[in-house]
Amino acid sequence: MEAKLQIPVLGMTCASCAGSVEQILKETPGVKSVSVNYANEKAYLNIDEEITNLPLLQKQVQAIGYDLVIENDVSAEEIKQDLLKIAKKNTIWAGVFSIPLLIIGMIGMHWPYANYIMMALATPVLFIFGKSFFINAYKQARIGKVNMDTLVALSTGIAYTFSLFNTFYPAYFENRGLEAHVYFEAAGVVIFFILIGKWLEEKAKSGTSDALKKLIGLQPKTVIVIRNGVEETLPIKEVIMGDILLVKPGEKIPVDGTVKKGESYIDESSISGEPMPVFKSKKSKVFAGTINQKGSLRVLAKKIGNDTYLSQIISMVEDAQGSKAPIQKTVDKVARIFVPAVLFISVLTFVLWMTLGGENKLALGMLSALSVLVIACPCALGLATPTAIMVGVGKGAENGFLIKDAESLEIAQHVDTVVLDKTGTITEGKPSVTKVLFYTELAFQKALIKSLEAVSEHPLAAAIVDYFKEEESLDITDFESITGVGVKGKYQGKTYLVTKPSYVEKLSSESVKENISKLQNEGKTVVVLSNETEILGIIAIEDSIKESSAAAILKMQEQNLEVIMLTGDNENTAEAVAKAVGIITFKANCLPSDKSEFIQKLQKEGKTVAMVGDGINDSVSLAQADVGIAMGSGSDIALDVAKIAIISNDLIKIPAAIKLSRKTMNTVKQNLFWAFIYNIIGIPLAAGILYAVNGFMINPMIAGAAMAFSSVSVVLNSLRLKTAKI
Repeated sequence: MEAKLQIPVLGMTCASCAGSVEQILKETPGVKSVSVNYANEKAYLNIDEEITNLPLLQKQVQAIGYDLVIENDVSAEEIKQDLLKIAKKNTIWAGVFSIPLLIIGMIGMHWPYANYIMMALATPVLFIFGKSFFINAYKQARIGKVNMDTLVALSTGIAYTFSLFNTFYPAYFENRGLEAHVYFEAAGVVIFFILIGKWLEEKAKSGTSDALKKLIGLQPKTVIVIRNGVEETLPIKEVIMGDILLVKPGEKIPVDGTVKKGESYIDESSISGEPMPVFKSKKSKVFAGTINQKGSLRVLAKKIGNDTYLSQIISMVEDAQGSKAPIQKTVDKVARIFVPAVLFISVLTFVLWMTLGGENKLALGMLSALSVLVIACPCALGLATPTAIMVGVGKGAENGFLIKDAESLEIAQHVDTVVLDKTGTITEGKPSVTKVLFYTELAFQKALIKSLEAVSEHPLAAAIVDYFKEEESLDITDFESITGVGVKGKYQGKTYLVTKPSYVEKLSSESVKENISKLQNEGKTVVVLSNETEILGIIAIEDSIKESSAAAILKMQEQNLEVIMLTGDNENTAEAVAKAVGIITFKANCLPSDKSEFIQKLQKEGKTVAMVGDGINDSVSLAQADVGIAMGSGSDIALDVAKIAIISNDLIKIPAAIKLSRKTMNTVKQNLFWAFIYNIIGIPLAAGILYAVNGFMINPMIAGAAMAFSSVSVVLNSLRLKTAKI
């Protein structure tokens, strides 16, 4: 049996670590697919449970120096918090020892016993508070891998060992006319600065998943259940389907269900992004995580636990935050070779200094080689994309639209054409019959229309059935749904149809055509009741345009997006609706296949197309488009196919989603630019490329501070997205 899992990973310190964990899991039998996200420290797995299991996977990961948390998410969060406390304590104590170490290194190098004092101060910094770097580097070395810990351990370990040698055997260099330098302060302060950087990075990284934490926090832990007339407070896990729950003012709705008793306004902004409270009374649907504002409600539980709408949103956001954007694949390739390349450059730097350097070639060569190891920062590269994606996806969820994966977010930035379905997208999707004209006096014609449309699945059929709900139901035989046209069936041996006017145009008289045209010019949809020889009647149906549609379309046009409307409706109705909302280009009388072909045509013209729809008939076009966007009130199929779902059903979220995509990907590009440029400039400077020009050298301590700052700056830049206006 196949299982989809999200497992927290512990012990990763850079993008190379994520690559190592991903590789070992990928090579484990039974793992069908795996993706490891360094930013949220989770592995996303599809496994065959008949071949492998979590304890086995954990053992594999532990063998290369990392760990999987195979309990629940709460314990994983607790472990992370404990590790954060330990990191803070180590950072503070490293600072207590490093500050006097730095002072002595700067102004007290020639004090009596200065080297021994510095050795005493540096030793605990390296091997107590910074021991994790050496332990992790050793674990990596055992399996032939290298990561950021390797760079830190090598640079500080070499500096410490060299200083140790010069402290106890200074005569070795002094007899050769060289000064026996020590670098205890460099080794200690580098560890201190990197500990500060990692601690700040972890703190900042936790902020990238704030949106998810808020969503999870919407789930109440306890609930009042009324069983056999008795109220009892129970943990939410003990609620079962069919329970009646009491929700008092100010409390969160704990499950998806319907109101059995009471009236109140519900704040649904947490899941829809809409600030206005919604009135709820008996039989109204309510959703878990929304907040009851005024009256007490008794709610019948219909969906609980992982089946609630809120749980599905949380799951979707978690999946999207863990997914990788296409641009990340290139970064991953660079990250895999980054550390080995830095090691090579460091050795090359030392060799060149020893070959071409002057009088102080050993000291300068060592300082340069150490600085190269310390200043190189694979962490910033690893964090550049996922931190921005996490914040972007979270911000989308907070604003009422769910982005299903990072790839959609990346593609959406390039969208230049938005194709809108009419019914349920531009309009409310709640059509109602506004006029009926009959041309015959058949006694059963109203019942006939109701009976024919009762079998149809078309959205307009429901409006007709509702209008004629008082009529009796007739026994219709040989029913047939004609895709994109209407329905037909037999009653008492005769064939009757309810179709588009164009399908039976040859049966229409001039007066019928005139009536149809007049109604269509008013923006109404007209269907025709006919038999095989004559028109029996016409029915006008109107679907109100959403209040926000015109404003949303104007916003899209202001973003230089071409907006096109496709509809199965007739030309006159389509034109009236398009004109009302400010759309210039539209296409009427479209079958589902026509919509898909139209999108293909746009794509062949080189356009990046977003399709917005809500019905089953839109699912093909949603799949064909570069970015499919489904309205929240749409069919399950449309929501499954689409890459972005608008929870609130409000068209104004479309320009917001595209704007968020552009801002998120701009942030990714900024992060990658600074991460690359930092390393491209920093490494040559650390190697001493300017020494021959102006004598400039980077001290390893400064290199350590720069390295720590580069990671933190990338995460902070991603967090700026939280305050961006969309």
